[in-house]
Amino acid sequence: MTHLSNEEIRRYSRHLILPEFGMEGQRKLKQGSVLLIGTGGLGSPLALYLAAAGVGHIGLVDFDVVDESNLQRQIVHGTSTVGVNKTESARRRLADLNPTIEVTTYETQISSANALELLRPYDVIIDGTDNFPTRYLTNDACVLLGKPNVYGSIFRFEGQATVFYPKAGGPCYRCLFPEPPPPGLVPSCAEGGVLGVLPGIIGTIQATEAIKLLTGIGEPLIGRLLLYDALAMSFRELKLRRNPDCPVCGDHPTITELIDYEQFCGIAPQPAATSPQAEITPVELASWLQREDRPFLLDVRNPQEVAITSIPGTDLVIPVDQLAEHLGELDSAREIVVYCRSGVRSGKAVDLLQRMGFRKVQNMVGGTLRWSDEVDPEMPKY
Repeated sequence: MTHLSNEEIRRYSRHLILPEFGMEGQRKLKQGSVLLIGTGGLGSPLALYLAAAGVGHIGLVDFDVVDESNLQRQIVHGTSTVGVNKTESARRRLADLNPTIEVTTYETQISSANALELLRPYDVIIDGTDNFPTRYLTNDACVLLGKPNVYGSIFRFEGQATVFYPKAGGPCYRCLFPEPPPPGLVPSCAEGGVLGVLPGIIGTIQATEAIKLLTGIGEPLIGRLLLYDALAMSFRELKLRRNPDCPVCGDHPTITELIDYEQFCGIAPQPAATSPQAEITPVELASWLQREDRPFLLDVRNPQEVAITSIPGTDLVIPVDQLAEHLGELDSAREIVVYCRSGVRSGKAVDLLQRMGFRKVQNMVGGTLRWSDEVDPEMPKY
């Protein structure tokens, strides 16, 4: 039987006096292990509360570094760790919060090559990621290993959480989302934004579910999808059922090993939609804007982004998802340069314009982020 030291009894005393929890529940937490995939918005409250609760072994998987723009919601990190790998930043904070637990860091990107090896030693897997290939990968690895997958996702003012666990009779992620959305249809949080407290709410729900799974108390969110709307301050619950025809957890699975998830989600490396001649660097554009034959400058960001900053001399703003409806506002005979925050949306805009017959159109690579680095350091980054 796992022993609790006097220090641990003092630390966890508010758990120990709960009739439903007690010494036995705390021992189970100490024996338990959780792997957090992602130490960002969701991973931050997850790591903090699971460490504080006394989960004996926490694994952290992430390959990103802390950026100032993370600190609005990724509360496990701080100003002092900007530029530090997120797993190391989180490890330092957790060591200070609870030195009695073990924290293992994996400074790597989870992939089909390493997922099973990463997940196998842990009792509970928590998906704190923000992209579809990793969500499908995590799901399939959990199903193949028979492990619970505590899922959460956030966007703008809304979030959702559930526990995917076919071994316990529930559905998996593929039962809910058999196919990924077309690439580019769902904006990332970097493009669409997220209310800073939202991942705290969804992340603590995920942490609660992990604690329940490890200790065996309560009713986990297996077969139930919890939907949260921060603006309405409302929760809704949807019933979920396992799909007997699911290709990974169904009665006759066709996916029995991990696949290429980038390709599955339609974002495998492909030839660039635009030719190299259809790209221009910020430095080249800055020089061109000073000449009499300056190009027409099109901003395809959203109005909220334009309010933060824009390139001087911008002629027109049309959000990329509205561009097809406003082609008549553009002169195909003029040289057009398109930009956005990072160059991704503007690249899609250039592709659309080229397909619509625009021949003199270029994408400013790197967007306003690169413009700030190479042309105007005073331009704020966001």
